[in-house]
Parts: sequence; C-alpha cells; structure tokens
Amino acid sequence: MERWLDKKPQILIVDDEASARETLAALLFREGYDLAFTTSGPETLTRLNEFKPDVILLDVMMPGMDGFEVCQRLKTDECWRHIPIVLVTALDSKEDLARGLDAGADDFLSKPVNGLELRARMRSMLRIKKQHDDLEATLQLREDLADMIVHDMKTPLTSILGLSYLLLEGNGIAPNYLNDIITIRNQAQRLNSFINDMLIIAKVEQGKLILNRSMVDIHQLVLEVEKSHNVIAQSKRIKLVINLPEQSQQMSLDLNLFQRVLDNLISNALKFSPVESTVTLQVEYPKMETKSQLPTPHVRIKVLDEGRGIAEEYRHHIFNKFEIVALKEKGVSQIGLGLAFCKMVVEAHGGRISVAANEPMGSLFTVEI
Repeated sequence: MERWLDKKPQILIVDDEASARETLAALLFREGYDLAFTTSGPETLTRLNEFKPDVILLDVMMPGMDGFEVCQRLKTDECWRHIPIVLVTALDSKEDLARGLDAGADDFLSKPVNGLELRARMRSMLRIKKQHDDLEATLQLREDLADMIVHDMKTPLTSILGLSYLLLEGNGIAPNYLNDIITIRNQAQRLNSFINDMLIIAKVEQGKLILNRSMVDIHQLVLEVEKSHNVIAQSKRIKLVINLPEQSQQMSLDLNLFQRVLDNLISNALKFSPVESTVTLQVEYPKMETKSQLPTPHVRIKVLDEGRGIAEEYRHHIFNKFEIVALKEKGVSQIGLGLAFCKMVVEAHGGRISVAANEPMGSLFTVEI
C-alpha cells in the first residue's frame, strides 16, 4: 500500500445490503484503510460531512435513490465533486455504463467483486485524490503568498503617495520636474487602486467581506463618477454622456465599493474608445416585471462605449480573475482583475453584471441591483 497521507485514507462504502458491505470490508481489510458505511443515498448525502472520504464505493442498485442519482448529486456539488466515485454494479450493458459516465463516475467494479481488482482500483483512485489535494495545497499556498505580498506593498506605496502629495503642495518645485511628480502620483494611485481591488477580491473569496451599507442617492453617485472622469474624457476627445431619469432613488449600498465599480467600468470604456466617440452612462429604474421569473432590479446601470467591442466567445469569462481577453483590435488585450472586482462587489450586493454588444459597435456593460 502507498502511505502518502498523514492519516489513513478513508473509504466510504455505500450499499443497502449488509452482506455486500461486509464483503467489501473484508477484501479491503489488509490495506489498513479507515472504512465508513452508509446504507442509502439520502443517508450518504446527509452524513457525508462526518466522513470526508477520499474515495466512495457506491452501489448502483439501491431502493429509492439509486447510485446513479447519488453520483450525479455529488458530482454537481462544489464541496464533493473532487472525490473519486467507483460505481459497484451487476449491470453490464453499454447503456448502464454510459449512464454511469454521464452521472460523473470515475471508475466501475462489476459484481461479484474481485479482491485484487478492487484493491488495485482503490490505489488508483487514491492517487487521483492525492494529486487533487496536492494541487489544492499548492494553489492555496500561492493565494496566501499573493495576499502577503499585496499587504506588504501597501506600506511603501502609501509613503510614495504621501510624499508625492507633499511635493505637489510645496512651492519650490522646478517647472521641469512638476509633470514628472504628477506622473509619479498618478501611477502610484493606479497601483494603489489595483492593490485595493486585490485585497477586496481576497476578502470576498474568503467570505470575509463586510459591506458598509448606507442610503445612497443614485443620481448623486453617478454625477460624482462623471465629475472624476470628465477631464480624462476631454483629454482623449471622447464625449461622456450621462442619462438620468427625472427622479432619483436611494438604495442601500456600500458607497465606496459601488463607486469603484462604476469607476472601473467608465475607465475601461474610456481606455478602449477611439477619439471622437461617445461613452454613455445610463440609469434606469425598471418597473415590476410580473411575468419574469427573475426578480426585478431596483436600479439598472448601463455603460456603453463605441470601441472595438469584446468578441462573443470571450464574454462568458471576461469577469474571471486575471483573465486576459483579446479585444477586436490587434495588439490590445485586457487583464480582467478590475472586472472580476466589479462582479464580486455587485454579487455581494445581491445583483448581477453582464456584457453584451453595443450595436452597431462597442460594448454594453449592465449592472443590476
């Protein structure tokens, strides 16, 4: 036996017949595994947290919920889909084999079970489980290291920002150095925003993000965003248009986070828009849609640009963290950290964000809360 775990590998045997459970236990006795048993599909799903198995031996022919359904439920559950499942069955038709594969089974054993084959398949499944666990540990180490680096970068960056502001407030700066100091400050601000996005994303992923909600006037929020981006739009000869309904509404939002969502969307729109084009920020307060199966949002905010747009095949994963998406323009790509931040913040507010084509050209980002 390959002893690669600090603890003994745990095998969960699921079968409604006591004799079948005893047979499998006897065949695995010399391997030194920790064995756990359940007698039905519902019991397995209810008690799985108690066992945390490394491999599941699952009988197919069980009354009520059969092994195919149990397997399918486990493989569609984020918590358990990584556990290898071996279906144990007396069925041998191609249709049954295909059904098991469709349900997500990793391997099969035919009844009556051969001890040599059973032990070999258990070792194979445990190797697969170990590879998964090793990969998870590596990814977690990478995440922990990234979080540590990001936190450590905050202190020197704060010093750079503070000193640049002090220099700009002074009167003794030679004119030929002024633009350089402004550039340093602006780039430090960009880097600081990037780091803050990473810290918030890490909090969301760890379930530690707490929204600091307050009642926010939507029109006032949008006008503040417009004010902060007007200079950039004018410098690029882009027209920034704000479309607001006559009456504003107030909503319970985390003002700082939600403003940064709009900042990111407008910044991207301006970044990838050509000169003499238009970027539009539009606010709507939808009426109750009684026939819709989805809840009607209280506010719908759209950001439209007239750039090259995003190819349709990339739209479904443009909000993934660190995704590099090719735009419809040679030599231009987009790192999706800012959009990943937007998605996480919007979803933390119970909303959704999407992207579509802006006809005849450009992109349309929609935020609904």
